[in-house]
Amino acid sequence: MSEPLLTRREGEVLILSNNNVAARNALSPEFYAAVATALTAAATDPTVGAVVLTGEGGHFCAGGDLRQLAKRRELPMEERRAKLEGLHDLIRAVRDCPKPVIAAVEGAAAGAGLSLALACDMLVAASNSVFSVAYVKVGLTPDGGATAFLAEFVSRQVLTELCLTGERISGERLAQLGPVNRLTEPGAALEQAVQLAQQIASGPDQAMARIKDLCRQAPRNTLEQQLELEAQYMVRAQETDESREGIGAFLEKRSPDFVKLRRQQH
Repeated sequence: MSEPLLTRREGEVLILSNNNVAARNALSPEFYAAVATALTAAATDPTVGAVVLTGEGGHFCAGGDLRQLAKRRELPMEERRAKLEGLHDLIRAVRDCPKPVIAAVEGAAAGAGLSLALACDMLVAASNSVFSVAYVKVGLTPDGGATAFLAEFVSRQVLTELCLTGERISGERLAQLGPVNRLTEPGAALEQAVQLAQQIASGPDQAMARIKDLCRQAPRNTLEQQLELEAQYMVRAQETDESREGIGAFLEKRSPDFVKLRRQQH
């Protein structure tokens, strides 16, 4: 059996690739665990500045393995819930990783594959990629945070239509709805995602982790709550070596070297 996750490096960027090609990269417990482990390791690796999540063989992820899901009806509800938490723990791992995580989507991102793509901090998609909240077509309901992530950028009415129809929408259409950072020609999503990741990976590690958290919290917080969080993070940032380097570089009219600083701090 092939490894569920392939990993490689391009400079400061860690690339994680779903490797279940025969099933269009359908999800598995082994994949959940492998990605969570890789993200946990990346969190404390001073040589990693950003992470790209993608899929082998021309598809991002076709969602859950329906053959396995069909067998779960025979299990007690508590066991079905425990198996589902594997997916939800993966979504939490992407959320909680202090390094920026960028999805590079070619081909299909359906069901929980859509959830995983939208869970990432940024999204690069090929114009002809296909996204679908496909659950209704097989008598299931969304999981993996699909409704939460979609609700951040579409109206309740559009959210309901997407979920009740399971309609397939292109990367181009998803970009029109808002969450796509880079729309690429077919076959170019990974290259563009790595370029974006390399740009971000040169930034200040601690500040970027806090910025990621601010961006995650903003849609759910009131203005007062967000002002409080911003204040907490700003006063902490003002005493860090990162701000000393960044402000010093600006005043000295040079480029800051946050990568060197990150490696010195670990």
